[in-house]
Amino acid sequence: MKVSIERATLLKAVSQAQSVVERRNTIPILANVLIEAEGDTVTFRATDLDIEVLDRAPAQVERAGATTVSAVTLHEIVRKLPDGALVQLSEDSASQRLSVAAGRSHFNLATLPKEDFPVMASSEYATNFTAKAETLRRLFDKSKFAISTEETRYYLNGVYMHIADSEEGRMLRCVATDGHRLARIDAPLPDGAEGMPGVIVPRKTVGELRKLLDDDDMEIEVSVSETKVRFATPNITLTSKVIDGTFPDYSRVIPSGNTRRLEVDASEFAKAVDRVATVSSERSRAVKLQIDEDRLVLSVNAPDSGAAEEELAVAYGDEPLEIGFNAKYLLEIASQVDRENAVFMFNSSGDPTLMREGNDTSAVYVVMPMRV
Repeated sequence: MKVSIERATLLKAVSQAQSVVERRNTIPILANVLIEAEGDTVTFRATDLDIEVLDRAPAQVERAGATTVSAVTLHEIVRKLPDGALVQLSEDSASQRLSVAAGRSHFNLATLPKEDFPVMASSEYATNFTAKAETLRRLFDKSKFAISTEETRYYLNGVYMHIADSEEGRMLRCVATDGHRLARIDAPLPDGAEGMPGVIVPRKTVGELRKLLDDDDMEIEVSVSETKVRFATPNITLTSKVIDGTFPDYSRVIPSGNTRRLEVDASEFAKAVDRVATVSSERSRAVKLQIDEDRLVLSVNAPDSGAAEEELAVAYGDEPLEIGFNAKYLLEIASQVDRENAVFMFNSSGDPTLMREGNDTSAVYVVMPMRV
């Protein structure tokens, strides 16, 4: 195999591959990226056995072939090469080495046989549809903060992507929760998605998928089966196993009877929470909200480190209320608001609180209160 490829193109492909590779694994080949050159394209394939990413890049292929090499080492080398460099990759099967050359720099890397590289079994996908990158980015970006990190409740370690009924009709919906907060995001149902099985997309896959979704106008091909999900652009294909478990009935924890309505500037609210939380004890990070007519007082009282208080002008016309929250949860939810105002719907100091953006119900968040 012998190819010439631009450094920027190579770096983009290899960086996606090396981020999928598991740093700590007992199978040496899983630390490698499979490089295959044919025609005028080089493909880079990496896997951790749960996720597989395939990246196609244009290149001058002098001699077709394939080999595998350490993904992390190759990425580090390419990253440190000068901008605009033309990189030559040539494999010598006799010495089992891959030569990487650019200008006066030259590296020789150990390879492993391409036959040993595991390729994820192809799957029959029940549903295939296309969606705008912008739509998928919104669905996953606004929900991923609520993914649970508790390994014992593995079925919460991802985003539940499914079809749901709403007041506006059938929607493509993403939901994530860790038991303390919940995010539910809707988007219009794309053509062809009608019979899609609900799947739990793992946390790592959600992180890798984000790298495909930067170009707003790009169409992403989505394929879903009971066991796998695939997202494809013309150059990158990301295939992942889904979490084998049943996502809980989240609709039961979304309050419908909360009538106390508070409207606040989302950005001012987030900054105020951040400021008063500076003195809170790291363990609980509790912030108290005291609300009465058109006034909100945020306060923290940490016996070890001190106290803080800040007042905000808000729109509120209900009975006074005192309620406490984890500052981190409040900040994460407030940072999801794209519009100017956040609307909080309260019931009592012990009940879950609902938050949405203005009157928009396509993004709904729930946060559990805590005692302060």
